[in-house]
Amino acid sequence: MTAYPNMLAPLDLGFTTLKNRVLMGSMHTGLEETRDWNRVAEFYADRARGGVALMVTGGIGPNLEGSVLPGAAMMTTEEDVANHSIITDRVHEAGGKIAMQILHAGRYSYGPKCVSPSPVKSPISPFPPNPLDEDGIEKQIADIVNASVLAQKAGYDGVEIMGSEGYFINQFLVTHTNKRDDRWGGSYENRMRLAIEVVRRTREAVGTDFIIIYRLSMIDLIPNGSTHDEVVQLAQEIEKAGATILNTGIGWHEARIPTIATSVPRAAFAWVTKKLMGKVSIPVITSNRINTPEVAEEVLSTGCADMVSLARPMLADADFVNKAIAGDGAKIAPCIACNQACLDHTFGGKLTSCLVNPRACHETELVIDKAEVTKSVAIVGAGPAGLSTAMAAAERGHTVTLFDRADEIGGQLNMAKQVPGKEEFWGLVDWYRTMVADLGITVQLGREVGPDDLTGFDEVIIATGVIPRDPSIPGQDRDNVLSYIDVLRHKAPVGDRVAVIGAGGIGFDVSEYLLHEGDSPTENLPLWMKEWGVTDPAEHRSGLAPEGPQPHAPARQVTLLQRKKQAHGKGLGKTTGWIHRATLKMKDVSFVGGVNYERIDDQGLHVSFGEERADPTVIECDTVVLCSGQISERSLADALEVKGVNCHVIGGADVAAELDAKRAINQGTRLAASL
Repeated sequence: MTAYPNMLAPLDLGFTTLKNRVLMGSMHTGLEETRDWNRVAEFYADRARGGVALMVTGGIGPNLEGSVLPGAAMMTTEEDVANHSIITDRVHEAGGKIAMQILHAGRYSYGPKCVSPSPVKSPISPFPPNPLDEDGIEKQIADIVNASVLAQKAGYDGVEIMGSEGYFINQFLVTHTNKRDDRWGGSYENRMRLAIEVVRRTREAVGTDFIIIYRLSMIDLIPNGSTHDEVVQLAQEIEKAGATILNTGIGWHEARIPTIATSVPRAAFAWVTKKLMGKVSIPVITSNRINTPEVAEEVLSTGCADMVSLARPMLADADFVNKAIAGDGAKIAPCIACNQACLDHTFGGKLTSCLVNPRACHETELVIDKAEVTKSVAIVGAGPAGLSTAMAAAERGHTVTLFDRADEIGGQLNMAKQVPGKEEFWGLVDWYRTMVADLGITVQLGREVGPDDLTGFDEVIIATGVIPRDPSIPGQDRDNVLSYIDVLRHKAPVGDRVAVIGAGGIGFDVSEYLLHEGDSPTENLPLWMKEWGVTDPAEHRSGLAPEGPQPHAPARQVTLLQRKKQAHGKGLGKTTGWIHRATLKMKDVSFVGGVNYERIDDQGLHVSFGEERADPTVIECDTVVLCSGQISERSLADALEVKGVNCHVIGGADVAAELDAKRAINQGTRLAASL
């Protein structure tokens, strides 16, 4: 008897059957662009072995003008067919099924040859699109159909036609980007013509026994987007045109509403998909922020969809489905939706990976295999660096003892999880606790370790993290001056008017923590929707509330200061920084930059500006919180060095940048793989 009967039920498509209801959603990983096809094949085969029913590749361009970036992967030649056959053969050997996503970027294409229905420039691209004439439109349709035929020839089980997220086909659907007055614009019947023609001609070209998934934007979240009635009308026409499955797309890339970040509630948009259920007869997939078997089962059991799409969770754990089948859901490495190693890498031109699982997209070169010689390993520090090292070392057969002065594992993660919008970090710490026990790692908590305690081990690893940097501000020893540790870990009382010193990641986290009272919007969907101005697209076009965002009143008056004269939060994540900045702005935070911190006294925080220390100003406040950076905690490593004991120093103890769990986990895992 399984705990997930709906998620693990097969899905009959008529000409083929999917073994369960889990789709690995499309992700741009950058793997195809490496041209290392063995590496690409192993990434997908690993997920096929992990039990997922059907996978969708990252977006593959049908032609040069539709490619996301110069040099991006395309399906246009027989050479492409041969290369992709390596992927499909490996996946089929592993017992899986795979579809190729055909992605025409339209005006989102990052190049001067980009095309669109009308010359409406995208706010996220520097290139104005070239408007298409009739022949140009026909060429785009033909190229998409050709890519489908070549994908079938390469052995793919199907294709996904990308019709959402503001890409090419989506651009034809809405008046926001389609200003035409010919048969491809104007009325909705004309605007949806392109989508229907693409699906109809693709079905004619590939025959009946080939999966066609159409990714449909069910809520655009931009001005002048689609209404719900238009979404339903398009879905029904796409079914008639020959689609096998409808997949849910949420929001355009330029939308100013978060859709997949960690602060978005789990399954936040499943209700949008549910509105389509019963209005088409083909299976419907829902997506976005579904990251546990429990959430997937709830979504399916309540009739929100026929199938669930999990993308980033398949980066975090390739064995997601198999662990669910085995009843080992607690052992599934959780996707915390941080975006740090996946989307941030993608939009930064780097190869995708995963903060929680640095082996993602590195399966062929970061191998955790059994060690030829097993060792006794001491690790001091049970934060992300120490935990990742301990787990990988134990998997390799080493005997691991993990020490920490705190009375719980997790290190700085235990502060991060206190911040509203970062509740996923609770699950990450729980997962570490489960895996440490499962792998038989000896844990000694509440233990202050000295050099003499580390004798007799074959390997000593120091992962003692960071300590706050001393900003040396006169008056910082006053009772109303706190460190971020006092606030987030020790819950020290904080006044109504707060000056936060330091506008890096910690400063933003502390500010968000201090601004909040009551339910976290991340755990209260109606509250989150109100805060961001999201509503039912059946009531208001595109799902945008006419009154806009309506955040709760801030719990405190916060001023966020930094020494640098630049935009606050400039160093935050590429795909999430804007969310944090918008959140603070909605809560009326004052941003002050280019300051010198002169002193703290009864009046408040005294600052001046620039090298001239001009314009002395008092920030009136009840509490000052210091978030002015960190330095490495290397005292134990230095003491071992004096004694002549070799040790490895990793994580924050090695480099005291912002609280960078991504770097720490990757470094620890790679060290363990080399022991």
